Amino acid sequence: MKKVRFIYNPRSGETLITEWLDHIVEIYQSHGLSIMPYRLCFNEQEEEALLDGVDESFHHLLIAGGDGTVNYVINQMKRRGVDVPVAVLPTGTANDFAHMLGVPVDIAQACRRILAGTVRRVDLGRANEEYFVNVFSCGLFTEVSQRTPTILKNTFGKLAYYVGGLGELPKFRKMHIEIESDGGNYEGSSLIFFVFNGRTAGQMRFAYLSELDDGLLDILVLKGDNPIETIQSIFHFMKRHKESYPPGIVHFQSKEMRLYCYSDETTDIDGQAGPRFPIHITCEAGALQVLCPARRLK
Repeated sequence: MKKVRFIYNPRSGETLITEWLDHIVEIYQSHGLSIMPYRLCFNEQEEEALLDGVDESFHHLLIAGGDGTVNYVINQMKRRGVDVPVAVLPTGTANDFAHMLGVPVDIAQACRRILAGTVRRVDLGRANEEYFVNVFSCGLFTEVSQRTPTILKNTFGKLAYYVGGLGELPKFRKMHIEIESDGGNYEGSSLIFFVFNGRTAGQMRFAYLSELDDGLLDILVLKGDNPIETIQSIFHFMKRHKESYPPGIVHFQSKEMRLYCYSDETTDIDGQAGPRFPIHITCEAGALQVLCPARRLK
């Protein structure tokens, strides 16, 4: 049997992955694959144990968790030089990366479609020394996912993010930022800005032009000149699903950029704390192998 390292976050999201362990093992064994489970504990000693013995002989890594869990494992892989296909079971709160890959929410169906799927290479974003699979962000709501307690996310799902975000509005201040890139530049005020490798944040589709394998990152700046009009434009845009960005949103695509912020702002990569400014971001084309699920089973 070929081996599969199954890395799972027992505290992630609304789905209790521990209740599915035996069924996942059964499905994989029926396909001639041997599951080697690893329970994430997020401590300092974990880096060696997490990928111990994993090499090109492994069929793939199966990660159960949300975007933060995927981010954590991918960064460990890149630091260790491990390059094997990755598959994702969406057991987190938002699951933006898994959603873009087309992974079903149902765990059993997801496993079967992953095992019938194909491997493709996709891009990764890199912010200083940290990789991100979905999105880098800074500004309004950026710290919400980091501050929202796990018990609230597991109980209320994405609603916990939205409620937490409303609490940020009264204390929010505009940022003054500068972006220099090979695809465009921007200097001015901003409510929030994103650098997308994926398309969605909290399953809200912002970067509709983004592709995982185009060698480009999508930069979206929500300008701070008129905050109320900008926020209204965003919701109008999302509701109508227009194929062009409204006034108040700056968009361009780039392979490489440098970001500067003239206040002490925190950043976020895939729901985790990101690096401090100044930040150098690059698109690492084809840096990750993913096992994409089949659209349907034969």
